[in-house]
Amino acid sequence: MSILVTGGAGFIGSHLLDRLAAEGREAVCLDDFNDYYSPRIKRRNIAGALETGSVHLVEGDICDLELCRRVFNEHRIERVVHLAARAGVRPSIREPLLYERVNCQGTLNLLECAREAGVEIFVFGSSSSVYGVSDRVPFREDDPADHPISPYAATKRVCELYCSNYHELHGMRILCLRFFTVYGPRQRPDLAISKFTRLIEAGKPIPVFGDGSSRRDYTYVSDVVAGVAAALDSSLEFEIINLGNSSPVTLGELIERVEQATGKKAQIERLPDQPGDVPLTYADISKAQRLLGYRPGTPIGEGIRAFVEWFREGGAS
Repeated sequence: MSILVTGGAGFIGSHLLDRLAAEGREAVCLDDFNDYYSPRIKRRNIAGALETGSVHLVEGDICDLELCRRVFNEHRIERVVHLAARAGVRPSIREPLLYERVNCQGTLNLLECAREAGVEIFVFGSSSSVYGVSDRVPFREDDPADHPISPYAATKRVCELYCSNYHELHGMRILCLRFFTVYGPRQRPDLAISKFTRLIEAGKPIPVFGDGSSRRDYTYVSDVVAGVAAALDSSLEFEIINLGNSSPVTLGELIERVEQATGKKAQIERLPDQPGDVPLTYADISKAQRLLGYRPGTPIGEGIRAFVEWFREGGAS
């Protein structure tokens, strides 16, 4: 019996597979290695887990229902962590149809396969973006999430509703985990900490949208993976749970932290606010603490130093 991790060659998924492999657990990575960013990076991400022999790779698209059925049947999938998705707010505004197809149809395919296979638990990787622009802080799971302001956010909320449907209709045990700005080694190259580090190290200007006052609840990847692992092994029936750090940081402070970690001064290119971007994310993690024993322990300065060290060791090249 195996654990299926979709999008397992990506940032969070590859760290999760490393953890599962270290625990000696059988897992299957389903990933299509699309060109949203370099497939070479994703193959490097997962190389260590594959070398253990307890993680197996299937290359394919979650939108291919028959392929998904074969994976569930051939590998006797008993648990699912669904992380595969088209990510990013701004690209979703340019390609909303692609995001709807991959994120919504792909998730429905996996829910159907999981239902047919009678899996023990289905863990869905959602996003803090579902909260939209909210003045209720910190964000609680029972706050309204009916005004997402990007197609990406909307697809994540739709998938949460599908998960709720499958729990109510079929009795499936499902946990939806809302991730808050995850960072750390292997972070996607288009995300802020990765992009800022790369440009500062190269002596190039960094693009800063807005006045630098926007705040994000940056959450270190090992903390998030610990929360996902706890969800995977929980006995909960259906829950939506925030996985954040509960310590928002302004964009200006983030840049200062990267400057401190690199020992270099950033050149700033000021740009207007972007459609779809929210001014604040801020997780109330009391539910995760209570239900999953979740205790994020990585301060932002420590996490950025770890990222810069990984970057300088050639991790991003």
